[in-house]
Amino acid sequence: MRYCPQCANELQRRFAHGRVRPVCTKCGYIFFHNPKVAVGVVAVEDGKILLVRRNVDPQRGLWSYPAGYVDEGERVEDALRREVREETNLDLRLGHLLGVYSEEASPVVFIVYTGTIAGGKAEPGPEVSEVGFFPPNALPPMAFDHDQRVLKDWALLGTRTTGIL
Repeated sequence: MRYCPQCANELQRRFAHGRVRPVCTKCGYIFFHNPKVAVGVVAVEDGKILLVRRNVDPQRGLWSYPAGYVDEGERVEDALRREVREETNLDLRLGHLLGVYSEEASPVVFIVYTGTIAGGKAEPGPEVSEVGFFPPNALPPMAFDHDQRVLKDWALLGTRTTGIL
């Protein structure tokens, strides 16, 4: 953000609330960069994990879990079902919350659930070039640093993922 949303004065980077932030020198407004919230799923069918090959940047051509951003006013669970449908043409049955992942320099908070396929035919949507199911011990090259942490947490969860939302 370059200009103050309250008085239209140009913002300057100043120390405020523990770090350097855009601050209006006229009215004192402080702009806080809030993270985007994304949601994803480790969905399993016949012992294999559903993955999508990304057809958009960042990490175009690499694989990841079906995921996407939560829209303002949208329930996280509804966003996940929407994203899975858009990316894979599959319907999702949600299981347990697997984890919440964030990195110090990343603008994204990633919320991950477990799940199973409830219907549909696997077909790639516009943001993915392929949809595939892979054994947990033979995953293709993954797109993001958190992907391995997600897989590790899923493996630790084991057979305790019996609840359905």
